[in-house]
Amino acid sequence: MEGYDLIGDVHGCGATLASLLERLGYHQRGGVYRHPRRKVIFLGDLIDRGPRIRLAVTIARRMVEAGEAHIVMGNHEYNALAYCHRAPADMGRDWLREHTPRHNRIIKETLEQYRDHPQEWEEALAWFMDIPLFLELDGLRVVHACWDPALIDELRREHPDGRIDEDFLAASVVPGTREFRILDRLTRGTHVPLPEGVAIHSGDGFTRRSFRAHFWAHHPRTWGDVVFQPDNLPGDLERRVLTEEERARLSYYGPDEPPLFIGHYWCEGIPALPAGNIACLDYSAVKFGRLVAYRWSGESRLDANHFVWIRVPREEEARPQPWEIDFD
Repeated sequence: MEGYDLIGDVHGCGATLASLLERLGYHQRGGVYRHPRRKVIFLGDLIDRGPRIRLAVTIARRMVEAGEAHIVMGNHEYNALAYCHRAPADMGRDWLREHTPRHNRIIKETLEQYRDHPQEWEEALAWFMDIPLFLELDGLRVVHACWDPALIDELRREHPDGRIDEDFLAASVVPGTREFRILDRLTRGTHVPLPEGVAIHSGDGFTRRSFRAHFWAHHPRTWGDVVFQPDNLPGDLERRVLTEEERARLSYYGPDEPPLFIGHYWCEGIPALPAGNIACLDYSAVKFGRLVAYRWSGESRLDANHFVWIRVPREEEARPQPWEIDFD
């Protein structure tokens, strides 16, 4: 095998995913995209927001189950599991992830597209439970949002393959638990709260009261040293000095560590490497950005020339064969 093609957050852009796979040299045989010398690694967040969610999940699931791909869990797969699992009686609520207006909005398109296919949705949820939180294989590492060595080692002690179970899922929705810390850091990364009364009004329509921080600055001093998202910090907050408490909460991934691939951070523009051994592959596909892959062939220092991408059209149209998959 020559290597792996790592693909960022699809978010229901199933038609564009099929086009990207074809550009990478994968072709459908027996309902599965295959390459004679390479395999895919999906970075999670297959679902939510986009117009072809069932197609995206089906393409990825069939590839994984056929041994043509690997995948790690994204926060949106995790959210769906918690949203659709009943809470234990002593938790004081009906669902692990409460059905608030905000949570309802995030998963709305997914539930609508599976509404007439309930059995398929149940099978998708069962498959989500089997997706590991991280991968470490053949000289590379993969996690959806943040590689935190201490938390990954903690997870490995009881779950060596990175796969969670029902008890872990239930405990993970309770702030302060070990399970919460692991799920939150690996699938969502580190968030730094904004000052009281300050908010970011994002392009996706959500108002956020924290910002996403990256984890490869060795000696960060200010908020601007660690902010990692397309939304600018309001006012002069990039110059704000990190407190000792904020610095202590940050993870760190050094330049001598193996190549690491992440998604999650909805970058914009032409794909670039934030560090010599780190590639973020989430380029806001569902916001008409780019669905991005990185063609990795064993190199220890990554090369921006290995990015491959497709611009996502304003309307993902249903296309004819050969790529369209027959669901039923």
